[in-house]
Amino acid sequence: PRFTVHVRDEWLTVPCKDVTCTIKWLGTEALKRYIKNKPDNAGIHPIKDVCFWVRRCQGLGLLDNDDIIEDVLEDNDFVELAIEGDTMSQDFIPSQPQASHLTRAYREPNDYISLDGNSLSSTDLVNLGKGLYKIKLTPEAGQKVVESRELLDTIVKENKVVYGITTGFGKFARTVIPVSKLNELQRNLLRSHSSGLGSPLSPERTRMLLALRINVLAKGYSGVSLETLHIMIQAFNASCLSYVPEKGTVGASGDLAPLSHLALGLMGEGKMWSPKSGWADAKYVLEAHGLKPISLKPKEGLALINGTQMITSLGAEAVERAEAIARQADIIAALTLEVLKGTTKAFDSDIHELRPHPGQKEVALRFRSLLDSDHHPSEIAESHRFCDRVQDAYTMRCCPQVHGIVNDTIEFVKKIINTEINSATDNPMVFAERGETISGGNFHGEYPAKALDYLAIAVHELASISERRIERLCNPSLSELPAFLVNEGGLNSGFMIAHCTAAALVSENKVLCHPSSIDSLSTSAATEDHVSMGGWAARKALRVVEHVEQVLAIELLAACQGIEFLRPLRTTTPLEKVYDLVRSTVKPWFKDRFMAPDIEAVHRLLVDQKVWNIAGPYIEKYCMEYIPESRPSSPTAFALDPPPSPRKRVRLE
Repeated sequence: PRFTVHVRDEWLTVPCKDVTCTIKWLGTEALKRYIKNKPDNAGIHPIKDVCFWVRRCQGLGLLDNDDIIEDVLEDNDFVELAIEGDTMSQDFIPSQPQASHLTRAYREPNDYISLDGNSLSSTDLVNLGKGLYKIKLTPEAGQKVVESRELLDTIVKENKVVYGITTGFGKFARTVIPVSKLNELQRNLLRSHSSGLGSPLSPERTRMLLALRINVLAKGYSGVSLETLHIMIQAFNASCLSYVPEKGTVGASGDLAPLSHLALGLMGEGKMWSPKSGWADAKYVLEAHGLKPISLKPKEGLALINGTQMITSLGAEAVERAEAIARQADIIAALTLEVLKGTTKAFDSDIHELRPHPGQKEVALRFRSLLDSDHHPSEIAESHRFCDRVQDAYTMRCCPQVHGIVNDTIEFVKKIINTEINSATDNPMVFAERGETISGGNFHGEYPAKALDYLAIAVHELASISERRIERLCNPSLSELPAFLVNEGGLNSGFMIAHCTAAALVSENKVLCHPSSIDSLSTSAATEDHVSMGGWAARKALRVVEHVEQVLAIELLAACQGIEFLRPLRTTTPLEKVYDLVRSTVKPWFKDRFMAPDIEAVHRLLVDQKVWNIAGPYIEKYCMEYIPESRPSSPTAFALDPPPSPRKRVRLE
């Protein structure tokens, strides 16, 4: 067996003939190799007096120097060695990359998704990012890839002048490159374009980026070889993920910088991460997984980096999470309405037939399905049936109108993202059936950029209206509940600053919702004189969605706390189930305690869609019993047309 050991700024391969040796022996051998060609032994002398620590890269588990190697390490494991008195090398990347909110411990999946370039959905892509599936290529896609590559090989053989194949790039499009240097041209392209900055994408997002690039290449219009595509698929299936900085793309000519970093690792250069290795030099990570680096052929470097996959993959996550939080926002708002003793009259189906936007009707239907006192008796609703209140504040009464447009926007954006996922965005395009290559502009990111700016603006409104409902829950003059939802106010502050946190997130969203796609800066010596700025549109859309999730987590916590002051009265069955779900994670708030973990725990429930999974079946059952003409195909989408007949329509009082 052998092990890869990181010492200061170098990665060293250390063979081990006897696995009964200790970790101290492994560290000492690594130090010997490290100082072998260093001036003055790199300041390490004598070795026997050096104090060091060794830890596994995977999980950062600290190893005892007396541990037996075979007991704590596996063949090809990666370890880090830290020397006492050293500071962390400036060029060393921490073993665990910055995690997104979706990060999970990776478990190698058994199931596959077949890619053909035409049928991948945003849901599939997010699941690929989570590591739920491996990838394989359909035979038809493989044949198309072979045919387009054969055309390129013919072009090179006949010494034709074609952009990006036998010429330079951008401003250098008229510079013809000798055939003997065409492979070097592609390698240089990846190296020079790997100029991104910022934190690396999380494993999930890098998997999405790689999977989407594979899907685009599988369409057979990029001219990549089948061999190269198979190496990319093998790297994805082994979860060997390049270091991809999140900043640096202007969204035309595609996401050049991030996709170059993605391809650079596959070429065996730069850094790479895998669950087995943590961060290490790409060549070592590939080798440890039995993979060989890509050897680029003419046009392949350009084929790997030209397109909108960074914008689109992050956009797919944004729209999927937006869809999940939008339908859960209806449930949370319904619970708040119950706690604030609101009326259900505003959700009468007749009202919404007069303004029949699909999203508005859908939200009103969800409220009816959760609050219908005939279907789900509510002791809280019954307690104020004969009160003198005429109508509620807009934040409750207008939920169908405000939440509704969010639903319609998400549907619109999702269609654009799904079209983009299955689009060829390379340049030049290789048309094997026509026997020619054609330069165009499919790499321009304006479509997903504009859509994601729109998504951010729309989904933010869920947080904006939620924060106002939190204010109503915390304000005793509006809620008829104890101030800030806690007993012994003054001694306890309750939800006072949780509401401030929600307000801060809403205010931050107001800046993030400023569209990035209205900006353009000319690049590449005015060759790329209009760009989409879609990378930032995607990144900030994701941040807006996360803030929305967090604000609604605070509202859900506050609403459940409000119920404590209405006991022993109970709300409707589905909302009681939601209350029970929250209480299985977070205890009632009897006196002040550390609140941030409670908010994070409920945020986790929303990200995992557990609130929807609890209440969704009740919504579906209601629709099937009261509106049989619109039986849903799944609990996530309810057909609202044709409208129910008068005898089936339900009015809520």
